[in-house]
Amino acid sequence: MPQMAPMNWTMLFITFCMIFLLFNSLNYFMFSYPVNTQSNIKTNKFTMNWKW
Repeated sequence: MPQMAPMNWTMLFITFCMIFLLFNSLNYFMFSYPVNTQSNIKTNKFTMNWKW
């Protein structure tokens, strides 16, 4: 039916947008960085002992 074509295109566009947003959000939130258990921060303790 030609009268229903705009409604079908609108539903197709909404469905595509919802699937696209769902895929992007799942791809964004399911990504996890590898956990680094070792601390690579080295602290240097440098004491200045003034010899007066």
